Amino acid sequence: MTSNTKYSRLLVGVDGSAASLHALREAFKISTSWVTVVAVTPFYEGDLRLLGVPKSDRIIQEPCDTALALAQEMADEVGAVIQPRCERGEPHERLVELAAAGSRDLIVLGSSGHNILENLLVGSVTRRVIGFTSKDILVVPPKATVGWEKILMATDGSAHSRQAADRALELARLYGSELLVVSVLDFPAGIRGVAPVARLELLKICENQVAEVVTRAEALKLQVEGFIMEGVAYTAIAELAQEQQANLIVMGSHGQTGLLRLLMGRVTERVIGHAPCPVLVVKGKE
Repeated sequence: MTSNTKYSRLLVGVDGSAASLHALREAFKISTSWVTVVAVTPFYEGDLRLLGVPKSDRIIQEPCDTALALAQEMADEVGAVIQPRCERGEPHERLVELAAAGSRDLIVLGSSGHNILENLLVGSVTRRVIGFTSKDILVVPPKATVGWEKILMATDGSAHSRQAADRALELARLYGSELLVVSVLDFPAGIRGVAPVARLELLKICENQVAEVVTRAEALKLQVEGFIMEGVAYTAIAELAQEQQANLIVMGSHGQTGLLRLLMGRVTERVIGHAPCPVLVVKGKE
């Protein structure tokens, strides 16, 4: 997405599940054109015919075709123009490759829910897409709706966090959003009482991080409010989003190499697992 431009060229991953189709429905609130809808069926190296299964290719592709047929029905309902694609391969690899080849500026994925395991771990496809793509990713939880009225931006002062702040400020200006800026002091509870000076110094750092973004927002004449919180970072961010009825959480994710690509960052991953609203993961440069 270039400066002064809203997201318009979307790639949405679907697998026929309610979560993925809900994400697609919400994606149409962002754009109803230039939407590539992708379903991926994995490679099967065996031969089902040896097991007495006729027309094995059709059987393998059937879930893909079914998901895309449902996507087309949804698009027709809202007058959206989509490019459906049924792909073979590793789902995260095909989604990343197609987003790059098609110059898409946003990947939209569903989030499967809030049970105990999913609160701790984001689905492997979502995690790997976030790890490998250079595009921004919007993760939409079940029942959450896309909106721009109130954006919550979480900052930790890092380079990728500053890039997320750039995007949050840009979106807030384009959509006329209220911007909330939060920094969380995730200070180990066991040493708070014995390290008061360190705690105060870290709180000051958090204040400066928030003040930097607030100052930039005020210069753009945005409605903005800053928050300094203490506690477990992902819990504090998700709870603040709930309390303030935020429509969107914006967070950064830096580029990595090798196995580190699979780890988007513990805080970002767990915020996605707990968030009451969509989470926009802004990718930093490699």
